[in-house]
Amino acid sequence: MSAIHDRVLDPLLALAGPEPHELLRFATAGSVDDGKSTLVGRLLHDTKSVLADTLAAIERASIAKGHDGADLALLTDGLRAEREQGITIDVAYRYFSTATRSYVLADTPGHVEYTRNMVTGASTAELALVLVDARHGVVEQTRRHAAAAALLGVRHLALAVNKMDLVDFNEQVFAGIHAEFDSVAVSLGVGDVVAIPLSALQGDNVVVRSPRTPWYDGPTLLEHLEAVPVGEDPAREPFRFPVQYVVRPQTDEHRDHRGYAGRVAHGVVRVGDPVVVLPSGRTTTVSAIDGLDGPLREAFAPQSVSIRLTDDLDVSRGDLLAAADEAAAPSQDLAGDVCVVSDRPLSAGDRVLVRHGTRTVRAKVTAVTARLDLASLESSAYDRALVVNDIGRLSLRLAEPLAVDDYAALRRTGAFLLVDEQDGSTLAAGMAVVARCSEG
Repeated sequence: MSAIHDRVLDPLLALAGPEPHELLRFATAGSVDDGKSTLVGRLLHDTKSVLADTLAAIERASIAKGHDGADLALLTDGLRAEREQGITIDVAYRYFSTATRSYVLADTPGHVEYTRNMVTGASTAELALVLVDARHGVVEQTRRHAAAAALLGVRHLALAVNKMDLVDFNEQVFAGIHAEFDSVAVSLGVGDVVAIPLSALQGDNVVVRSPRTPWYDGPTLLEHLEAVPVGEDPAREPFRFPVQYVVRPQTDEHRDHRGYAGRVAHGVVRVGDPVVVLPSGRTTTVSAIDGLDGPLREAFAPQSVSIRLTDDLDVSRGDLLAAADEAAAPSQDLAGDVCVVSDRPLSAGDRVLVRHGTRTVRAKVTAVTARLDLASLESSAYDRALVVNDIGRLSLRLAEPLAVDDYAALRRTGAFLLVDEQDGSTLAAGMAVVARCSEG
């Protein structure tokens, strides 16, 4: 599970090479047999994102399994175990482009025991595509996935009501599912929901509008993906820069050129800006910014740069550079919502490592305070152990102070991981609730 670190706390690397269009990261989620793999396969196929030899191999595998044509689910269920069992097990990242946008699709599992993998896939997504089977409607796993997406700060939810062909494209069936899911989303605080009736198997309303839903006047799935707002305006966010590496001068001639390399997590920084080094609290000024192609006057999220400072301060990997007038207050108390991704339960008294950005500190779980009921979508007081796939709230006492932002405001610097201090495995993905850090 150690690989979850980069996938939860750090943004995915963009597509190789220059990006000609906007980039949308989105994650799929659905219950078992909702047709998610088929939908993803259909989306890749109908956007002509599948190589001819790959499609030919899928057709041969499909015929060997007794299908009349290509089983598009095999385009995504790529692991041998997945193909043999007919299920999706791990998160798989798919890449495709249209004339308008480039896409990174995190295809996540539907089984309850793999909900933790859904958290991994949705952690960097701007949109979550939740599937339901038109015959079954909203089920507990639908609520679980919607709750996880809301907790992770995913701003947009798209509801794909799949297998509409099996209910004769009945408008009332779709309307009932849409209304129920809307109420779930409202209870979770998500206001942007678009519902689409479709058949992944036959392609209705995936890329091409279906004549079998004349009562539906909304977008096809691809049309919605093309139009959903992408990204945040860095100028609206305070500057945050986790230091990943110290670039030390190699000669006396360049002894004043020490830089601090990393990726801008939030906001914009310009030469001359006052910044604070956290958690030490020392203030200084940005003297230079170096990019891949040379000096820059400014840098913004999510650029990777090296920043030089006016003063010779003790700055090392794990420190955070922040806007001097909008910095988070370092604290040794941390509270947050967590999704447990390990088979090891989390209880009060447990000793763990907290990984925040590029910094790792020792900590103790001081209290488990709440757990989310996936049936009612209500959080209630709870003081027992949180087990795998549980979503709950806990408090931590840190051995060293961390400058953690509220996750609801700043996702990248409000996220943290709980790690087993013995074997380094990831125990839980956390979202800081800074306003309540002193509670518990």
